[in-house]
Amino acid sequence: MRILIAALLATASIFSPLNSWAQSADVEATIKTVDVKSLSLTLDDGKIYKVPEEFNFEGLKAGVKVLVFYTVVDGNRVVDDLEIVQ
Repeated sequence: MRILIAALLATASIFSPLNSWAQSADVEATIKTVDVKSLSLTLDDGKIYKVPEEFNFEGLKAGVKVLVFYTVVDGNRVVDDLEIVQ
């Protein structure tokens, strides 16, 4: 029984760092460019944020201040949610 519990704890400790990589983050910045073809936004922080295919680009253009909630997936910042800051 102790061996089983030790194995489960070892397995859990191996996978726990993976959870921190998939957590969401947010950034408040101004849009630098909007690229509808490549489904991406470039913010004034110099980083590119990918958006899903069904993303609505309405109201987004260079100079608009936004709050972007994103997750890093395979080294790419993928937008989970976006709000325009007034």
